[in-house]
Amino acid sequence: MHAGSAWVVLSRSFAEYCILGWENLPRTLLLYYTNFVSSPEGYFQTVICNSNDFKNTTISHDLHYIAWDNPPRQHPRSLSLKDYRKMILSKRPFARKFKKNDRVLDKIDDELLKRRKWRSRFTHGGWCGGNEGSCMELEAENYGVLNPGAGSRRLKALLVKLISARDSNKRWCR
Repeated sequence: MHAGSAWVVLSRSFAEYCILGWENLPRTLLLYYTNFVSSPEGYFQTVICNSNDFKNTTISHDLHYIAWDNPPRQHPRSLSLKDYRKMILSKRPFARKFKKNDRVLDKIDDELLKRRKWRSRFTHGGWCGGNEGSCMELEAENYGVLNPGAGSRRLKALLVKLISARDSNKRWCR
């Protein structure tokens, strides 16, 4: 049995293996994990680490910036403006948890997602392609074009580092 984060990214081939299964392992473990309180923190990790086809394809990193109380409790503390700089410097593309309508969310919208003018809508990018009339104002300002920014460069650097570590002799399933 393996444990980890409930926040995982799965490849299409691994998801198909879990759903369609060309062996009985995913179904057997699904029945076993049905009785667990926090089954998402162990099911996928146990399946992948016990499958000969997938066990050496893992990267142990949940990509989240999380701040814990000291000493750590069961749940992370809510992030605020005082955590903003640490979040950015962590180079992690996701963060949790936030209180509803906290000012740090406005700062993320303004500075990272560039949503100053369009807070009530989706973040600019590929969402506006193909829907006539729904994004006319955005398209007029060239918001329908995806241009990689500093965040994408941070994400790329993190992923390259994680893949390089995975490709070394270090294996995450033990």
